[in-house]
Amino acid sequence: MTTGDRPSAAAWRNLVMATLGFTLTFWAWNLIAPLAADFHDRLHLTATAQSLLVAVPVLVGSLGRVPVGALTDRYGARLMFPLISALTIVPVLLLIPASTSYPALIVVGFFLGLGGTTFAIGVPLVNSWFPPAHRGAALGIFGMGMGGVALSGFFTPRLYHRGEHLPFLLIAIALAVYAVLAAFLVNDRPGRTIPATPLTTRLAQAGRLRVTWELSALYAIGFGGIVAFGVYLPTYLRTWYALSPTDAGTRAAGFALVTVAFRPIGGWLADRVHPAVVTAWALGTVAVLAVVQAFDPALVPTATICLLLTAAGLGTASGSVFALVSRVTPQPQVGSVTGIVGAMGGLGGFVPPLVMGAVYSAKNSYSIGFMLLSDLALAGCVYAYVRMRTAGTTPAEPGRPDATKVTSRERGTADG
Repeated sequence: MTTGDRPSAAAWRNLVMATLGFTLTFWAWNLIAPLAADFHDRLHLTATAQSLLVAVPVLVGSLGRVPVGALTDRYGARLMFPLISALTIVPVLLLIPASTSYPALIVVGFFLGLGGTTFAIGVPLVNSWFPPAHRGAALGIFGMGMGGVALSGFFTPRLYHRGEHLPFLLIAIALAVYAVLAAFLVNDRPGRTIPATPLTTRLAQAGRLRVTWELSALYAIGFGGIVAFGVYLPTYLRTWYALSPTDAGTRAAGFALVTVAFRPIGGWLADRVHPAVVTAWALGTVAVLAVVQAFDPALVPTATICLLLTAAGLGTASGSVFALVSRVTPQPQVGSVTGIVGAMGGLGGFVPPLVMGAVYSAKNSYSIGFMLLSDLALAGCVYAYVRMRTAGTTPAEPGRPDATKVTSRERGTADG
């Protein structure tokens, strides 16, 4: 609901609550990665086993966005935000008894992935409350909830060393408080369209849209790169640059903080320049920087600058891609499409840690991994600039559903 073209107070309240919930659940989702070095030493893990440990929550959280996004379309964020936040408390607390067993950590990490699904709840909520002229910036602000990864990277190791149970207990309490507040303060937009078709049908419809998979590929590079660096950067810095676990976690938190800061910038730019152009420039920058990092520069200053600029590029791209999602997706399908795109983005963060761990184990080098990142970013840059600039204006082929064909009636619905 808006006053003219200006977002209402209710829109801002829901944006704040969505961002807060996203931040807390992402912190919970990332509880294992900052402690992976400690688990490595305690449980005598190989590089591959450590990579799998940090990647499992990413995989589950990514795939879980698909049904959670579709359920949000049906039941609304007012139910889904407090529900998912409350359910995430269970695996957070189970990390306490599981921390002495690798198999137990894998199992708990699987259920901890639930915390990574709230992204698919917040995007349709924010998208429905804000008019098109402000939607990119609003989604960018919501995307700052990725800062939960930065907060986890910085605070979790420090809290853990003060008391091994402390970070898990504090996050569990924070999630419980948020779940109660969300039940009262999160509201779905009045008059929102509630799909009557079954969940599987809606997912199938979203899956038949061409742009769903085009956007998924771009988001897998942008947001997937953020997730991959978020969960693996502490291991990389500790292994290659011989940093202490605390120092590596602090620098990784700095990386995540830059991605958080640049995500709303990406959304803001997408409101003023075509989001595909913003995405192309951001991914092109990442491609160049990945080549530089592949040559193993000194940590200070070259690698530090390179990694921070990479964070800026990935943050910008992740913000601009979701501005593109809101532009080309009919409002009733935003949750379903968001779920699929978000899942692919998360899966984009699942594979790199495994690849980096396997490459390092085989070659004692990370250069191949950075060159692969450069290739993917360059491919995304070219595709975004050549193909996605016309998204939303090119009619679909007869008989073929395509989200690039958005009617004026659908845009009116999306505008609220």
